[in-house]
Amino acid sequence: MHDIVDLRSDTLTLPTPEMREAMARAEVGDDVWEEDPTVKRLEAMAAERMGKEAGLLVTSGTQGNLVSVLAQTAPGQEVVLDLDSHVYNYEVAGAARIGGVQMRPIATARGFLAPDQVREAVRPANIHLPVTALVCVENTHNRHGGSVCTPEQIAAVAEVAHAAGARVHLDGARLFNAAVALGREPREFARPVDSVTFCLSKGLAAPVGSVVCGSAELVERARRLRKMLGGGMRQAGVLAAAGIVALQRMVDRLREDHVHARALADGLAGVPGLRVDPAAVATNIVIFGVTHAAGAAAAASRTRALVEGCAAQKVKVHAIGATSIRCVTHKDVDGADIARAVQAIREIAAGWGP
Repeated sequence: MHDIVDLRSDTLTLPTPEMREAMARAEVGDDVWEEDPTVKRLEAMAAERMGKEAGLLVTSGTQGNLVSVLAQTAPGQEVVLDLDSHVYNYEVAGAARIGGVQMRPIATARGFLAPDQVREAVRPANIHLPVTALVCVENTHNRHGGSVCTPEQIAAVAEVAHAAGARVHLDGARLFNAAVALGREPREFARPVDSVTFCLSKGLAAPVGSVVCGSAELVERARRLRKMLGGGMRQAGVLAAAGIVALQRMVDRLREDHVHARALADGLAGVPGLRVDPAAVATNIVIFGVTHAAGAAAAASRTRALVEGCAAQKVKVHAIGATSIRCVTHKDVDGADIARAVQAIREIAAGWGP
């Protein structure tokens, strides 16, 4: 059990002692000159895991998604993606501001575009319309509670997009969670797409970084774009060393996070004033709703009180909407922490009355 139970995000993971040791001993060079051996090793490992020709270390998942979009589009073109996707909601409209591309968000049931939705969204040849250049998919899906789509679902979408002349990018910030949950290899999810990103700094617990993988040509374009965005990090091997440990040591233990997330959902199921479906919890994210018979405004007030009440008991949770709370499990949360969080939330909800 930890002094503070922090369930706000898996970005809050602290590097392991092995990571810190690897960082201290890392062999480094100037990565902008492509002379950092530790960065090169990480990028090669990542590319091999994804079944791609090349990899590129970037500062964050947001930067990875941005350079992937920019490398595969031109100003005035269009990107098709899910309405709740991270690229559309949480990346400061970077693709629109910097790349001049238009986003076409599509509402989906569980965060994953269906082939028919992509087929319908692709623009026909018409001088009045933008060209559909890229389709983005997200796996696991953040705003849909860590939901997972299969490699076959991704392949079906990619087939439609490629037939229409569009490329496909996979925002795989938590792709290793999806792979572990389904017992599949990461490269199976990445095989149908043209570019893929994954985060080292979430469940894999490295302090900084994501990796973009794709063809050698695409990665070379992304490298130039990374430089344009200020992402040339010089002796970045100090960071890459932690990423190597993350890939070697931290993937299999993601199963523990999934078990803890399901235990959290099970513990909250049936609590009056809360709406949670344990069966929908596939990975390490639990999103639950707060309700009130008096309506949305009263439920929103309860939500704020719940977040504040939990914090007072040293349990940190995150409101992702007026009446929705997200909890994310990670390596720095154990079974005792989950029990403590459940108890705190139950005690607060018990005081709400009918």
